[in-house]
Amino acid sequence: MAKAPTRRTAEQPKQRLRIRIKKNDMVKVIAGRDKGKVGRVLDVNRETGRILVEGVMMTKKHTRPNPAKQIKGGIAERESPIHVSNVMILTSGGVPTRIGTRVETVGGKTRRVRIARKTGEVLDKKG
Repeated sequence: MAKAPTRRTAEQPKQRLRIRIKKNDMVKVIAGRDKGKVGRVLDVNRETGRILVEGVMMTKKHTRPNPAKQIKGGIAERESPIHVSNVMILTSGGVPTRIGTRVETVGGKTRRVRIARKTGEVLDKKG
């Protein structure tokens, strides 16, 4: 007899996704209506597993004017979040790649750096 799948109860916290993409990374959209577009990551939401990419998934938002807050009314275009599985990080040469990690030792200090799986290039900025 097959066992029923266990369900998450209200007391159990939801698992956070391990997203290796960071803010200000250049990414290429590999799936969805904006496939092929390239943009900079504006925000990363680890709870929902979604990222905000500049110029990707543009939606129209209707806003009502509010003179007290100096908000003009009308139709504004803004980015919508896209799932992290639909993008790939770009190397400095513009090659889409997966992300790996490697431990480097510099001057007695060890730190984990992100590397491009395709080229072996270090993706983290030194600093």
